[in-house]
Amino acid sequence: MIKDVVYTYPNGTTALKEINLNIYQGELVGIMGKNGAGKTTLIRTLNGLIRPTQGNIYINNNNIKNTTIASLSKEVGLIFQNASHQLFANTLEDEIKFSLKSFNLSKEESQKKTNEILHQFNLEKYKNRSPLNLSGGESKKLAIASIFCRDPDILIFDEPTLGQDAKEIDFFLRLIKKEREYNKTIIIITHNVEFAFEYIPRTILMAEGKIIADGPTQKVLKNKKLVEDSSLVLPQSQQLSLALESEGFQNTDTLLSKSDATLYLMQFFKNAIRRNQGE
Repeated sequence: MIKDVVYTYPNGTTALKEINLNIYQGELVGIMGKNGAGKTTLIRTLNGLIRPTQGNIYINNNNIKNTTIASLSKEVGLIFQNASHQLFANTLEDEIKFSLKSFNLSKEESQKKTNEILHQFNLEKYKNRSPLNLSGGESKKLAIASIFCRDPDILIFDEPTLGQDAKEIDFFLRLIKKEREYNKTIIIITHNVEFAFEYIPRTILMAEGKIIADGPTQKVLKNKKLVEDSSLVLPQSQQLSLALESEGFQNTDTLLSKSDATLYLMQFFKNAIRRNQGE
């Protein structure tokens, strides 16, 4: 729970303005809005990287005001937008081992856990390679792996689909699906309206340090005014739905994904062909 949170940077810029927000265990939530809306500042208050100027944050019913970053990192895992900002060890293996350091594992336990996580992310063949020599997709995987190895209850991703190809996005989707089976809370900052509309059940819209909308994604991202106020664009399926509706097509409000649109148009053309053949 986030209650009356305000954050003002040393230069006097107030990035968060009386934020009140409840996110429940096991939820998958998106946070969207233009650059400078306060999204990244908000998530950095959740793992203690910055402390609110005013207000309180509760995780698992505990006020985190005096909780150390080291302790919070066991409960809240934050994966940065730029993977290089959280990778600094000499090898991939060392990166995972360093992340596990605060758990005081034995050498054997640490090695076993490291091997398991590198295998899970298909990175074991690179274990002796420098993180600096990885591709963008592999760096992102390593950054996620370095957080997942600590098994936090809350996972926060900052623009996880940015610069990722279809295969990498599919890997990410399977990853979060598996984590949700363990009742993990997942928060995703994204500008990708197509991704959010199809895969994220609840979306929070921010603008100028405030929450301007919070609700079911497929309701929030259909609201043209809210989308415009957040400097986003309507999902393509909704743009198509509105365009078809303006041309007299019926039941276009059912178009919630690319597959919906494809099936709708296929059925339309099949019916049109049958009618023509009947004539």
